[in-house]
Amino acid sequence: MSEFRSAQFSDADPGLFSLAQIMHLMRTEFGRAQRYRYPLTVLVIGVDRLGSLRDLYGYESKEAVLDEVARLLKGETRTCDFLGRLADDRLMAVAPHTDAAGAQVLAKRLVEGVRGLRFESAGKQIPIRVTIGAATMADENTLYFDQLVGAAETALEDGASAGGDRVVARDPRGGGG
Repeated sequence: MSEFRSAQFSDADPGLFSLAQIMHLMRTEFGRAQRYRYPLTVLVIGVDRLGSLRDLYGYESKEAVLDEVARLLKGETRTCDFLGRLADDRLMAVAPHTDAAGAQVLAKRLVEGVRGLRFESAGKQIPIRVTIGAATMADENTLYFDQLVGAAETALEDGASAGGDRVVARDPRGGGG
């Protein structure tokens, strides 16, 4: 008899899926959203100047900041949303049944929440900020889940290039947001 395991997250673990897991879940949820015609939002979250924080305060500080941002993300999202860690220390939230307006509300709430996080290293307060790229599939014209993820990643890059600490949305069909 096979034994099936579900994800087990402890209080010390921020409860994120791995890159492979979140991409698998994204593909599955994308197919469902297309089939049943409901909106699906992807948020790609990057901690602003995380590389500099690591260089100045060490790897442990970088991981501590990422863990706190992940905990906030977990606390601000629904249990039906999928949260994962991407390459380059970015985070992803996949939010089924969330339209573009709902995505903006969630993303702005996350940006504000991160502004309230306190991080201290060597007796110095370090402000933490995030940039969020958002993309929403609202109809059958988004043919591939890669379009959706790519639009969110491009939005994140645009937001980071503009100084960070913001939300930028992009249409996965190639339009602006």
